[in-house]
Amino acid sequence: MGRTRLYRNGELADQGFPVADVAKHLQDQSAVVWFDLCAPSEEERGLLRDELGLHALAIEDAFSERQRPKVDRYPTHLFLSVHAVRYDEREIKTCEVDVFVTRNALVTVRESEDYDLASVERRWDSSPSLASSGIGFLLHGLLDDVVDGHYAAAQALDDEIDDLEDRIYDDRPHVGREALQLRRALVRLRRVALPMREVLGSLLHREHELVDDTMLPYYLDVKDHALFTAELTESMRELVTNLREAEVAVQGNRLNSIMKKVTSWAAIIAVPTAITGYYGMNVPYPGFEQRWGVWVATLGIVGLSYFLYLMFKRRDWL
Repeated sequence: MGRTRLYRNGELADQGFPVADVAKHLQDQSAVVWFDLCAPSEEERGLLRDELGLHALAIEDAFSERQRPKVDRYPTHLFLSVHAVRYDEREIKTCEVDVFVTRNALVTVRESEDYDLASVERRWDSSPSLASSGIGFLLHGLLDDVVDGHYAAAQALDDEIDDLEDRIYDDRPHVGREALQLRRALVRLRRVALPMREVLGSLLHREHELVDDTMLPYYLDVKDHALFTAELTESMRELVTNLREAEVAVQGNRLNSIMKKVTSWAAIIAVPTAITGYYGMNVPYPGFEQRWGVWVATLGIVGLSYFLYLMFKRRDWL
C-alpha cells in the first residue's frame, strides 16, 4: 500500500491501492493515476523503467542527489525537479521532490519523509471541480504547495530579519552570529526558490499541452507567488548584507559614547589628583599646617569637579 490515487472522467475513483496495480489502471485511457515513491526500492525503480517507459536519463536524475529545480522534456514525458522547504530555528531544511509527468500519470519521487504530501492531497480534495483537467490539475496542487512553502519560509526569514534589525539598536548582545545564520538560510532558500520562476514559465508554454484553459489562471497564480517570493528573497539579501554594516556602525557610535564618558570622568578625577598631588609636596605651601588650607583644598576639589561634571553633561558627554 502507498500513496496512490485514481481519477476517472474527472472524479476520484480509488485511492490507497498498491503501487503494483498502477500498470493495470494505466491501460484505461480515461484514467489518470498519481502515485508516490519515497526512497523507492529496486522493484519500484523497475516499475518506472519497464511499465511507464520513462527515459533512462530522467530516472538517473530522479535517484541522484541534489538536482537543481528544472524541467526536462522527453519524447513521452516531462521530468521536473523541485525542492520543498521548511523553516526551523534559522535553518532552511529542504526535501527534493522529483516528478514524472506522462499523458495520464503523475509520479512523485521523494528522498525522505521530510516533506509530507498530505497537504497536497488536501489541496486536491478542496478543488474536485478541477479534476477534469487531469494531470494539469494534479501537478498544480503539488507545485502550489511547494511554492507556498517557499513563501512561508521567506516570510519567516523576513520576520527574523526585522527582529534582528530592532535588536541592533537596543542595548543587547551582539547579533553577528544570528545574522550569519540568517544569511546561510537565505542563500539556501534562494538556491531552490529562484529557479521556480523558470520551471513555471516553461510549463506554461503551449508546446507541453499540459495546462488547459481551465488551469491556466491557477498556474499563473502560482507563478505570481513564485515571483513574489523571488523578489522578497532579493530584498532580504540586501537587508542581511546591510545588517552587519549597521551593527558595526552602531557599535562604533556606542564606542564613541563610551570613550567620551571615560574621558570625561578621567578629566574630573584628574582635578583632585592634581590638587592633592600639589599639596602633597614636602615644601611649605599656602595654608601649610593650617585648618583653612585643608578646607580650601577640599572645596577646590569639589568645586572644580562639579564644574567639569556640569560642563560635560551639557555637552552630552556624560
